[in-house]
Amino acid sequence: MEIDRDLVERRLAEIKETLVELGEIVNAGREEFLSNSLLRNAAKYLLITAIEGAFSVCNHISVRRGRVPKSYADCFRTLADIGAIDGELAERLARMAKFRNVLVHRYWRIDDGLVFEIMENDIRDLEEFVRAVGKYVERQGS
Repeated sequence: MEIDRDLVERRLAEIKETLVELGEIVNAGREEFLSNSLLRNAAKYLLITAIEGAFSVCNHISVRRGRVPKSYADCFRTLADIGAIDGELAERLARMAKFRNVLVHRYWRIDDGLVFEIMENDIRDLEEFVRAVGKYVERQGS
């Protein structure tokens, strides 16, 4: 089955927009983030949205390549198996997918300092995902 390039490109664009907004929150600084509940709640929602977007792309490509992931984390490993992203990135994204599960299912136990650190340090993994998948989809159309 063919990859729906338009779908993937729309999702990647949505992820990029979300990452810009997360960057703006990071730019406000750690102290402002920790003292402002609106920023904290927005950041958590934006993280969920970005990770969900990445999973949506991941699942679409995986299924179109005949692989049905068992979980969010497994989906990123599947992309590595088919050569869309590298294995190290897949493992980092698998950890991020597990963090998404905590945000969604155990939100009352979230360490806001950890949320800020993830935004500050690990969002680059989603940026790398967008670039790698974009290149993969481009290669598939050639």
